[in-house]
Amino acid sequence: MCRNIRTLYNFEPPATTDEVHGAALQYVRKISGFTRPSQANAEAFERAVAAVTEVSRRLLAELETNAPPKDREVEAAKARARAQQRYAA
Repeated sequence: MCRNIRTLYNFEPPATTDEVHGAALQYVRKISGFTRPSQANAEAFERAVAAVTEVSRRLLAELETNAPPKDREVEAAKARARAQQRYAA
């Protein structure tokens, strides 16, 4: 699951709230072992996702770098090229 979490920092345009929430959801799923929690655990699961989302947004806002922002399309093309090379038979 965690391999689906992508770097969200230093991109232009910046990460959206949905992207940060998606990464938080993947993280909580991984550490809890639940893809979908039971009704008994649903409230704690959702609180954890909300907390991780908030902390992640705060972290992204507070980080500083001198590096120029990365272009999402360029990075996606690089990833596709790596995958194609890796999985080429």
